Amino acid sequence: MNSLDNRVATTVGYKLGVFGVVLVLLWIGIFKFTPTEAAAIEPLIKNHPLMGWTYNFFSVQTVSNLVGFSEIVVAAGLVYGFFNPRVGYFAGLASSVIFLVTLSFLFTTPDTWKVVDGVPTTSFFLVKDILFLAIAIMVVEHNKKLLIS
Repeated sequence: MNSLDNRVATTVGYKLGVFGVVLVLLWIGIFKFTPTEAAAIEPLIKNHPLMGWTYNFFSVQTVSNLVGFSEIVVAAGLVYGFFNPRVGYFAGLASSVIFLVTLSFLFTTPDTWKVVDGVPTTSFFLVKDILFLAIAIMVVEHNKKLLIS
């Protein structure tokens, strides 16, 4: 089976995975423009060593809007990446960064981890990003192969 056959065989699963990432990035990106979500992400961003400084220059809503805008742009890049492997490659890298930063909130936000009935638990909405990171890395790998061939 040659490499073209492998791409065709995985197209449905790959596209479904990317669609899921796009849907979440768009949905959550749009939600970032609301005061409710801006307030919800404030503790995450405020306690992050690479992002907390943004509140020194911008309001809570502006920071949230910037995050939301970047998520929407990356989602659009992932969609366009189906037609342009170079855009897909960079959108995959950008989405990988988004999900790595989101996962880092597990370690930078106070009181994220708790023990409930003897089991360590956390904000599970952050943990889901492990799967999104995996798909983002697949996008990078997939498009890198297309750029090289």
